Amino acid sequence: MLHTVNKSPFQNSALENCLRLARDGDVILLLEDGVYAAAVGTVKSSLIEQAVRRHAVYAIEADLKARGLDKLIKQVHIASYGDFVDLVEKHPVHAWL
Repeated sequence: MLHTVNKSPFQNSALENCLRLARDGDVILLLEDGVYAAAVGTVKSSLIEQAVRRHAVYAIEADLKARGLDKLIKQVHIASYGDFVDLVEKHPVHAWL
């Protein structure tokens, strides 16, 4: 399963809900304001630091750049829009709102 999270973890509980219900081995893709969860040193960093132990976590590169985020949790993979398409083709998708 590919879980997409596009809401900021500072303004919405979508990421927390996703992580609570995602199964081991599921993939998590952060996009739009969801990429804020990948930043190092925030009050929400521990969510992704724990998630990368059970899931492959990706963040869309264009969204990271648009928000000026360059210091990311190490295990977060940076994904292009092409990578996003590849992930969608390989997995059923659940979008968290």
